[in-house]
Amino acid sequence: MIRAMVRCALVLAAAFAAALIPAACLGQSSKPLPAKATQELPAELLALLEQKKMPKYSPILVRLFKEEAELEVWKQDATGRFQLLKTYPICRWSGDLGPKLYEGDRQAPEGFYTITPELMNPNSNFYLSINVGFPNAFDKAHKRNGSFLMIHGDCWSSGCYAMTDEQISEIYSLARDSLNGRPSFQVQAYPFRLTPGNLARHRNSPNLAFWNMLKVGNDHFETTRLEPRVDVCDRRYVFDAQAPPNSPSPPVFNPTEKCPPFVVNPDIARRALEKRRADEIEYARLLEDAVPAAPIYSGLDGGMHKAFLTRFPGRITLAKVMPYASYLPQLPPIPWTDKDGSLTSRWFGRSFAGGRV
Repeated sequence: MIRAMVRCALVLAAAFAAALIPAACLGQSSKPLPAKATQELPAELLALLEQKKMPKYSPILVRLFKEEAELEVWKQDATGRFQLLKTYPICRWSGDLGPKLYEGDRQAPEGFYTITPELMNPNSNFYLSINVGFPNAFDKAHKRNGSFLMIHGDCWSSGCYAMTDEQISEIYSLARDSLNGRPSFQVQAYPFRLTPGNLARHRNSPNLAFWNMLKVGNDHFETTRLEPRVDVCDRRYVFDAQAPPNSPSPPVFNPTEKCPPFVVNPDIARRALEKRRADEIEYARLLEDAVPAAPIYSGLDGGMHKAFLTRFPGRITLAKVMPYASYLPQLPPIPWTDKDGSLTSRWFGRSFAGGRV
């Protein structure tokens, strides 16, 4: 255990030192890029692209889910719509459910982020990395701060979404190819899949209003399979906004000022409204059935997909009282159960539930 803590400290120190050295922008370096950043996609993945009729250089969209510990890569097919290409189990994420608030809180970000070539680091100490771009305009409007929040390899996390080296190699290559002649791609980071069941379980969370706001963008994407346009005004996200009819100019959004007059694309709004109404009915039914509520604060430091438990048995530990939760009642971890079993056993397996770290 002590050895693991020492190694973690050394890794984080090395990462911080490396972060102080400006990384060459992808495709803009005078030095040759390392082979790991330029290698071709595996043959199996190229075959999957062909099977799904996805052009190799078409746009991608990445979705992250903390509680399920999964990263999805969606890719635009020949029809111009996004469809799911591949789901990767997340090797490690840190913190609790909820957004990142400030430097050092160990929280992995939640929200909508835009990845440009400058945020791709081919020379990362964590094999390869993609900076999610935290803080974005929404985060800054709420005076949230932090830096170097990544999707990277090496399966170590302090506010990041950590994959294995093999996984980040594929994800990085897909991102690199999607940026060929294109300025950016979108990352959507969520606490969990925003289903009525999950929202009902987490109904007591102080983050529920924030998550319901994220759900609007999530629903726009899920009902259209198109990347939602994201703007920020009045310190909130707005999605797929456009000028009202007969407006002489497009709306201008300022993250901290009152929202300008705008309307949402009618076709997108209709689809999203239908989904919202159906979800609200299901949510109300779950509350009526008294579905068990999850604890406000889990007492756990992040998560790891069960696929990695035997491979990395020492990388899941109980959290200390994290700064993020300082404004909440300081309670011991509260176990809760549902049809899938306890929170700890469902997230981390029998070895953790039995107290062996």
